[in-house]
Amino acid sequence: MIGLLDKPTAGKVFIDGIETTTLNDNEISSFRNSKLGFVFQLANLMPDLTVLENVVLPRSIQKTEQNSVDDALKLLRAVGLEHQIHKRANKISGGQAQRAAIARALVNKPSIVLADEPTGNLDSITTETIIQLMKSMARKLNQTFVVVTHDREQFGEVDRVITVKDGRVFETESKNMELVA
Repeated sequence: MIGLLDKPTAGKVFIDGIETTTLNDNEISSFRNSKLGFVFQLANLMPDLTVLENVVLPRSIQKTEQNSVDDALKLLRAVGLEHQIHKRANKISGGQAQRAAIARALVNKPSIVLADEPTGNLDSITTETIIQLMKSMARKLNQTFVVVTHDREQFGEVDRVITVKDGRVFETESKNMELVA
């Protein structure tokens, strides 16, 4: 529901104070591109585009290309891909593709980043770098990261953890925040 990929059968979904359940398909696409970042388990890069072109793509769609290459290059440096920017996406490793996908998800500075096993294909050193980047972005840009993971410990201290078991909330723990039901 948060990713606006499905509509609720009951109730409403508000993101950044906007009721998203009343948006039409074009409005949903625009909203998703500007307010949401997605990191899928598989990178889902465009294979014929370069790494840099893949990261800039959300800005191109949004038609806000000012500083897009500079911003993309900063993110690619942050994820350790500065030497891969001109390679086609189908010519890089799975771990490199995942890092490019993370940079792509962050380039529009979305309010919410939805990440499904974002470090699943990465080695332990790169995993730590990516987790620190996500935490840094969350603090600097006041972003919310919703991360699905089977390895909770690798994320260390976070503001809130919701454990889901068999499709239901099993346990909720939070640090320094009031839970709203």
